[in-house]
Amino acid sequence: MFCRLSHVGRGLIGLLLLGAMVLVFGGNAQAAKTVKDKVAVVNGVVISRKDLNRSVDQTRRRFVQMGQKLEGKNLKNVENKVLDTLIDRELLYQESEKEGIKISKDKINKEVADLQKKFSDKKAFSEALKTVNLTESELKNQIKRQLAIKELIDRKIASKIKITDKEAKEFYDKHPEYFKQPEEVRASHILVKVASDADKKKVAAAKKKIEAAQARLKKGDDFAKVAKEVSEGPSAKKGGDLGFFKKGQMVKPFEDAAFAMKPGQTSGIVRTRFGFHIIKVTDKKPESMTDFKKVEDKIKTYLKQKKVQEDVQTLIAGLRKKAKIEKVMGAEK
Repeated sequence: MFCRLSHVGRGLIGLLLLGAMVLVFGGNAQAAKTVKDKVAVVNGVVISRKDLNRSVDQTRRRFVQMGQKLEGKNLKNVENKVLDTLIDRELLYQESEKEGIKISKDKINKEVADLQKKFSDKKAFSEALKTVNLTESELKNQIKRQLAIKELIDRKIASKIKITDKEAKEFYDKHPEYFKQPEEVRASHILVKVASDADKKKVAAAKKKIEAAQARLKKGDDFAKVAKEVSEGPSAKKGGDLGFFKKGQMVKPFEDAAFAMKPGQTSGIVRTRFGFHIIKVTDKKPESMTDFKKVEDKIKTYLKQKKVQEDVQTLIAGLRKKAKIEKVMGAEK
């Protein structure tokens, strides 16, 4: 499905544009003469060790959330990449100043207010700022810089990019794998719960109950009626209806039985880790392609994001060629 594309190609843009606290809680370049613990100087403006550590700590937290650790060589590589990002961000901000871009206090205050809304109260917001070693004044400065960079990119790049209908259709035709709708089944079930490690007595009692339900169905009782009266799952109140589902969404024994049947067919007793089931397939949707018109706008958005990213990288490369950049304190690649 096309949703897989929505996060592709956003790495640099995601680091440059405002939209998440991890961004605005980033570095804060200062005049060279005021900072001693510098890790880089960009056209006379210092990026401090504090700036770098703050951004690296944010990256480290994200890795921890994913169950990974940053240490040794990996940590050093991340530090260098983060430093390069801070340098790129400083170059873009300096370029925004050359372009005469000014961010009003009202815009900055609105962004702060929007961030505060993500927290339960002002105290929680203040605690978050302390966690990342930022004052509200520093936060506002970061927001100003990020908004200026965004305005620069919008002016010089994004506003000039137009994706045509032809380009969108060509992408659609070349990447059918993104737009395939897999086969889906709609099914109802009657569930009698029993744990996979239950003792024989409990298993026998559960099986007796599901067999009684099966007997009622064979006599002609309505499936939905039996499900409402017997099933122990949350779908019981809906007559056992589970709606449509794709492969991989249900436990395998259940899935195998459901996808093997035709609409109107009812299974025998199927055991899963949840217990005993009787499954009735009520509808099926074959594999299909999402119509182009339904995804055309998303394709254009994706292609524009991709082109913006490429052009931002080109802009940064040009700024780097003209800039005086010094990496110090062992921060070099």
